[in-house]
Amino acid sequence: MTADDFGRWSRLAARAAADKLGRATVIIDVGDLLGITDHFVITSGSNPRQVRAIAESIEEEIGLAGGPKPIRVEGLEQLEWVLLDYGPFVVHVFHSETRSYFDLERLWSDCEQVDWEAR
Repeated sequence: MTADDFGRWSRLAARAAADKLGRATVIIDVGDLLGITDHFVITSGSNPRQVRAIAESIEEEIGLAGGPKPIRVEGLEQLEWVLLDYGPFVVHVFHSETRSYFDLERLWSDCEQVDWEAR
């Protein structure tokens, strides 16, 4: 798998989140500052059921596109912050209130955001 594949799959993850009405979905290029991954995909849902639906949809859509399975999935029990770790990109699906509290966009504000909506 190439870096282009992982970039394509991170954009696919963002689109899958948007299809399930994920809010304020962004992709942040953290590769220059964080040696363990290249991109964070961040989105949120308004309730636990939506958080689960978004996370499941992302995993399904990437699989249907021939992409990898996550290396690790965390947070499916509490549904406040679900993390799908694909290695070169990490998807964060937050409950809206939890997202506001942790504010990853502010933490990584020095990093460039990727335009995922361009097809």
